[in-house]
Amino acid sequence: MPLLETRDLARHYTTAAGVVRALDGVSMVIEDGEVLALVGASGSGKSTLLNLLGGLDRPTGGELLFREKSLAKLASRELAEYRRRDVGMVFQSFNLIPHRTALDNVILPMIFEGKSKAERRDRGIRLLDSVGLGKRASHRPAELSGGEQQRVAIARALANSPPMLLADEPTGNLDSATAAEILQLLLSLNKEQGKTLVLITHDEHVAQIASRRIRLRDGRIFENGGEAGA
Repeated sequence: MPLLETRDLARHYTTAAGVVRALDGVSMVIEDGEVLALVGASGSGKSTLLNLLGGLDRPTGGELLFREKSLAKLASRELAEYRRRDVGMVFQSFNLIPHRTALDNVILPMIFEGKSKAERRDRGIRLLDSVGLGKRASHRPAELSGGEQQRVAIARALANSPPMLLADEPTGNLDSATAAEILQLLLSLNKEQGKTLVLITHDEHVAQIASRRIRLRDGRIFENGGEAGA
């Protein structure tokens, strides 16, 4: 059973100039435990697809299935639960709360999971330790390097033990050496914890780490299944 599947997935927007087909009939399968790169230039539809896969938006057509259950049919509360429990998201801009410590940022997603304050703190510390930042738990984002902020963001994405990580240009704001470290960290989560990893990128070098690539252009797939190194 696939982890995620799309069937003729579409997302159209109505503007003053007419209908914009940001995503137009995308069909694909994401297997449990794989590393997949969604590759495309700006405007190709990859960010729109990410928003749909992550439950941040709803399609205007087609089907989106998570473990064979339609996300389009979920009520808003159920969709929020999907975002909280089944998907961990990592963004190019880190999206950390600036006035909160690294630990506070990591434990924030756990607040609605019924864990006690002590449980949240203990798990947050363990997660920061796992990304090499246990000693930086009390530091705020401005006191951390870009690579450290992204590690905090990855720890936060793991807070509720989701089976899938969606990483949107995760190395876009990092230098090449730090970018390589972050990619290796993400790969280790796939290899050691079995996390399904979906990388959204325009960078061919980043895409090379994936076991499979899907290329998007003008809201459609024009290559599906390109292997690393191919």
